[in-house]
Amino acid sequence: MIGILCAMREELEPILEEVEVKEVVEYGKNKFYLAKFDNKDLVLAYSKIGKVNSATTATIMIEKFKAKKILFSGVAGAIDEDLKIGDLIIATKTCQHDIDLTVFGYPYGYIPESEVYFECDKSLNSIAKSVAKKLNLKLKEGIIASGDQFIHSKEKKEWIKKTFNASAIEMEGGAVGCVCFTLNIPFFMLRAISDSAEEGAGVDFDEFLEESSKVSAKFLIEMLKEIDEK
Repeated sequence: MIGILCAMREELEPILEEVEVKEVVEYGKNKFYLAKFDNKDLVLAYSKIGKVNSATTATIMIEKFKAKKILFSGVAGAIDEDLKIGDLIIATKTCQHDIDLTVFGYPYGYIPESEVYFECDKSLNSIAKSVAKKLNLKLKEGIIASGDQFIHSKEKKEWIKKTFNASAIEMEGGAVGCVCFTLNIPFFMLRAISDSAEEGAGVDFDEFLEESSKVSAKFLIEMLKEIDEK
């Protein structure tokens, strides 16, 4: 079973259009779509925005539906200047930029008995790079930082870049990375850029959400053809 997770309905819908949905299970005040694609068993859901929702949904996918790997698809704000709207990026690792226990001497993003960064699965990233080469698409790799904030400030964006060496920012991946790290589940995160994470980012996000979601979804579908279900 492969788990496919998005934060928003708009990110999940273009994926659902490409798979054969067999059953919809309502659980934990959410809907989980059990589906088939390329003879592979899938469980799909959108978690709703934010780290708590995404961590909850990822945990349900793993514990209730027995997902053996989690693939996250959706949109993100750009930190790197060379990332433009519609560009694709995969996470080498994720972190949570809004955790601050520095008063106790810890680095930003660190919780005791956990990690600052959660590594994404190298074999899944390798498949993504192979698919990008086959499709002749530009695909960037980098750290993707998460927090329960929609970033629309150049100052805040630059702080996240400097503190975490991040290339993009969003609101879920760090928490899902933590869940997969804790439960020893391979985790992959793909994001299409929807905004610049600066002033006016909200306008860009609303305008390009659907378009960028389709870019991410199309790439993920191509990846599914290459992924071993086991």
